[in-house]
Amino acid sequence: MAILEVRDIATGYGEVQILWGVTMSLQPGKLTSLVGANGVGKTTLLRTITGLLKPWQGNIIFEGRNIGKMPAHRRPDLGLIMVPEGRQLFTDMTVEENLEMGATPPHARAHMSRNLEMVYTMFPRLKERRRQKAGTMSGGEQQMLAVARGIMASPKVLMIDELSLGLAPVLVVQLFESLRELKKTGLTILLVEQNVQMALAVSDYAFVLSHGKVEMEGPARELMQNEHIRSAYLGL
Repeated sequence: MAILEVRDIATGYGEVQILWGVTMSLQPGKLTSLVGANGVGKTTLLRTITGLLKPWQGNIIFEGRNIGKMPAHRRPDLGLIMVPEGRQLFTDMTVEENLEMGATPPHARAHMSRNLEMVYTMFPRLKERRRQKAGTMSGGEQQMLAVARGIMASPKVLMIDELSLGLAPVLVVQLFESLRELKKTGLTILLVEQNVQMALAVSDYAFVLSHGKVEMEGPARELMQNEHIRSAYLGL
């Protein structure tokens, strides 16, 4: 059974429709990617799942429960956690203070010490700089911190919006390797990403979004070999 389902979602901003009947699902313990070019509606779909944007039609089913009308502030308590594009850290606070802020859902507070140990093991650089202000760190380090802060919330589904955006290639590789390690823990992950090649390389399953609709879906390895994907998104 899918842990999260998006059924026939249509929505937009004002009178401008962005999504046109999007349907997708996440299997528990799997890393699923939502890929596509910039401006096709990927972030809009994430905002709809998290409740920041109301759907015009369709349903959002989480663990068998329709949460489409649930207020946004209640969804993290269920275990739906998003790492937003642009990181949105507390730049005047230290690394460790940012991580502690991630553990705001009630169920996460009881596991704060365990989760802190886990993120420091996964991201040793954060442990080295735990007393450093987040705003003085490099872009790659800040992205590590943003992902780690999401883990601190003890998510059931961790949604990551544009992991690689604006980062140097060597940092992108490091972050995707960290994502592989996170996947081994059994966490359900939804990765929204413009870097199609990197996303497919780490994913179990993927959906390709184009013009506000799901253009294609399938196991990531199969999509990597698809001629349309290779020519349109991989430059091959």
